[in-house]
Amino acid sequence: MKGTDPMTDFRFITTEMLDDGAIVRIKLNRPRQRNAQSRGLLVELDGAFRAAEADDRVRVVILGAEGTMFSAGHDTGSQQAMAEYLPGPDQHPTTQIDGGTRLGVEKLFLQEWRYFFQNTRRWRDLRKITIAQVHGNVMSAGLMLMWACDLIVAADDAVFSDVVGQRLGMCGVEYFAHPWEFGPRKTKELLLTGDSIDAREARALGMVSKVVAPDELDDRTLEFARRIAALPTVTALLVKESVNQSVDMMGFQNALRACFTLHELNHAHWSTIHEDGYPSGRAEDGILGAITARRPGADNSR
Repeated sequence: MKGTDPMTDFRFITTEMLDDGAIVRIKLNRPRQRNAQSRGLLVELDGAFRAAEADDRVRVVILGAEGTMFSAGHDTGSQQAMAEYLPGPDQHPTTQIDGGTRLGVEKLFLQEWRYFFQNTRRWRDLRKITIAQVHGNVMSAGLMLMWACDLIVAADDAVFSDVVGQRLGMCGVEYFAHPWEFGPRKTKELLLTGDSIDAREARALGMVSKVVAPDELDDRTLEFARRIAALPTVTALLVKESVNQSVDMMGFQNALRACFTLHELNHAHWSTIHEDGYPSGRAEDGILGAITARRPGADNSR
């Protein structure tokens, strides 16, 4: 049985209750902006995850997206996103809390800690099983949303990349799970080149659980979710907790924290060498600028 979630009225995401509430499907809903993550979207997504976690009917949460792609990463340029950050009637209230009124590097550090880093870590440890259903491009911070989920179902048109090294002179995104997901050597290759991998290679690396046809993505992901929702909730939770704790004992959480600090050091470097304090690299710094990640199979020798 399908229906909308009665608990919250969202602007940037959609929610759908399935199987009498046992499964919730959340979808990013900024298709015109390629589901780039504005502050408003991230705050709504956190609210939806928290609502699903609080609802004892919910056993599985699916995270997908409307439009032609899963997510182009953080929204750093749309008019809507700029209005959220700048003083005015459309400024998002979260830009004035959690360090938003502090100065210099501290402001960016605290805001990114709360809304990029801590959010993603909390979603990774949600007390429900989560499944990402991804299609099209999954770029940079789009990886963060996907990697926070326990399982990943990808359409066979999905392409994965982190282009912030090439575009912004940064050492990857805030939630630096790359070596754990891609492996260390592949991580270096992808970050240094801005190249991408397809769904088949991602599955071979162990990053993706299943690869399906694009027109079957919704249905096949729901079938997968129903199999998991049939388990006793304590079984599903303790399976998740056993795996997450094992990875944490291997150093995952400490590595995330250390690499977040390196990410902020990278921002601090650029902000100190730019007179206007811009915290990322520019073309005059030798950054190639806004490029498109090369598709799998392309000639990557240049």
